[in-house]
Amino acid sequence: MKSSIVNMKKQKGFTLIEISIVLVIIGLLVGGVLQGQELIENSRVKQAVKDMNGTAAAIFAYQGRYGRMPGDDGPAAALTARGASWAAVSAGDADGRLEVATNQAFTGAGEAQEFWQHLRAAGFISGNPADAGLLSLPTNAWSGFMGITTAAMGGNLTGSKVCLSQVPGSAAISIDNELDDGLGATGRLRATIGTSGVNTNPSNAVLVALYSEDNVYTICYRI
Repeated sequence: MKSSIVNMKKQKGFTLIEISIVLVIIGLLVGGVLQGQELIENSRVKQAVKDMNGTAAAIFAYQGRYGRMPGDDGPAAALTARGASWAAVSAGDADGRLEVATNQAFTGAGEAQEFWQHLRAAGFISGNPADAGLLSLPTNAWSGFMGITTAAMGGNLTGSKVCLSQVPGSAAISIDNELDDGLGATGRLRATIGTSGVNTNPSNAVLVALYSEDNVYTICYRI
């Protein structure tokens, strides 16, 4: 009986070696999770850069084929004559200018809906050319929208700009550093502070501070 009691006492608790092994395993698991999150975020940044550059390439290809700016192309009869993929596509006003205000970038208003429809109908981007309104807007890597604007942004950035909403601060920093000068107030890429979970339209106001990883942003890149 005494021997059994002694053995039971010896079996209580963990040894230092066992505790060390458990801590090492926990550390490896935590490190793996963090590394996995970093890899996911890096892949989203790369996808965002690819989407912006891909949209620019699609515009140039469209202009090379049709001699018109996507979104402004028309009239409707000229579009539908191109084939079945153009049947449900809306025409632009064909005045030689793509026109999308900053407050229309993520609404499909102005000629934004037509812009995405025309690129899809031509086969330069994926998706259903018949999608209209908000459905016409592609989504980005953070489940926000991809939009287009031709109005001035960030004080003095004119021309056609592709925009992404709901971009985390850390990702905005990475994208700006890869595509431009790393500053949301200058260069070809400008930023507007957004609201988490909201597709905040870009603004012509100049970003007054450096990027913060605590914020989300709408970023627009001149293409």
